[in-house]
Amino acid sequence: MTPPNSPAPDSHHDLWVFGYGSLMWRPGFDFIEQTPARLIGEHRALCVYSFDHRGTPEKPGLVLGLDRGGACRGIAFRVAADKKDATIAYLREREQTTGVYREVMRSVWLDDDARSRVSALTYVADRSHVQYAGRLSLAEQLRVVRQGHGRSGNNRDYVLSTVKSIEAQGFKDAQLHKLAMMLHE
Repeated sequence: MTPPNSPAPDSHHDLWVFGYGSLMWRPGFDFIEQTPARLIGEHRALCVYSFDHRGTPEKPGLVLGLDRGGACRGIAFRVAADKKDATIAYLREREQTTGVYREVMRSVWLDDDARSRVSALTYVADRSHVQYAGRLSLAEQLRVVRQGHGRSGNNRDYVLSTVKSIEAQGFKDAQLHKLAMMLHE
């Protein structure tokens, strides 16, 4: 079943998927190309309480979402047309376990080239969802991340793996890097 406001799969064209968190270091689907990309209008933020993958309802973790404003550097993955349906099904099962994200198509610029724009499937934080954490202080993020552990592992590893992936792409995310330094202490 296709969630409301989700993209209608076009089986004749390849699918682009924008990864900005764990999809960067663990996509989990077959792709034929990956390239650095930039999304404008939303930024990466630890703004989603995790009740499943990196926490529980009793002891939530924090995971990334795209939230309003700014820009986000990540990775665009190109999926062959014949793998599109399977990829979308996989991503829905992975990303939509509690419905905290809106599945949307967004323009992303490949390799920061204004002439190379594609429409990519991505997952944006739903600000009306109970798991939307909003803008937490760094101290509160640290507290929640330290306690979080869910079926995909502990929350600390999620943050550190994302920071490592961001660095491998040759850039920094100031807020996440500060949190990572605090997690190492």
